[in-house]
Amino acid sequence: MAIQPDLLHGLPMEPLVHLGAGAVVLRGFALPEAADLLVAVEAVAREAPFRHMVTPGGFTMSVAMTNCGEVGWITDRRGYRYDPIDPTTGRHWPTMPAVFSDLAKRAAAEAGFAGFMPDACLVNRYEPGARLSLHQDRNEQDLSAPIVSVSLGLPATFLFGGLQRSDRPRRVRLDSGDVAVWGGPTRLAFHGVDPLADGTHALTGRCRINLTFRRAACTPR
Repeated sequence: MAIQPDLLHGLPMEPLVHLGAGAVVLRGFALPEAADLLVAVEAVAREAPFRHMVTPGGFTMSVAMTNCGEVGWITDRRGYRYDPIDPTTGRHWPTMPAVFSDLAKRAAAEAGFAGFMPDACLVNRYEPGARLSLHQDRNEQDLSAPIVSVSLGLPATFLFGGLQRSDRPRRVRLDSGDVAVWGGPTRLAFHGVDPLADGTHALTGRCRINLTFRRAACTPR
């Protein structure tokens, strides 16, 4: 993938940012639903509390996570995978709130992926210093469906690279309400998040919430 110029934090934000073939950032797309989305996040977390998962290599992730939907993405010493059961509570993950799925479907359609039907939502909570290293989302059975990623709260620097880990990633500022969507030729692009800068946001306080929607192609409950 060709290297594209960086988006520096001090420059004006375009309403639509093209990251590559099939990859865009929809500026402010989720702002009208932001408050409702956060109420739904709190409801999900009451059923399935945030936790710091452990990677197969024994590394405790700095990002706190939970899930909702038919299955949830988990990691532990046994590997990365989707599972319908929350290993912390022993119960099914909470049902995906309608405000989540409706937004994900509309954002996907706006980005050119009509018909997206998410069955999993990974909810990430970043506090200052938390980061996500470059990785691919490849545990899903249906790689024809896009990834839809919603940012709420503190701004973050999103890293969006190529199909090889060694490809230099593009650095894009994501503000509260921004939605990144990628699929098609860039579905397996490496991506990550730089360490979150300290600050306070009116909606979330001293953290950033990220909702990542996937089609894991699971068997419905």
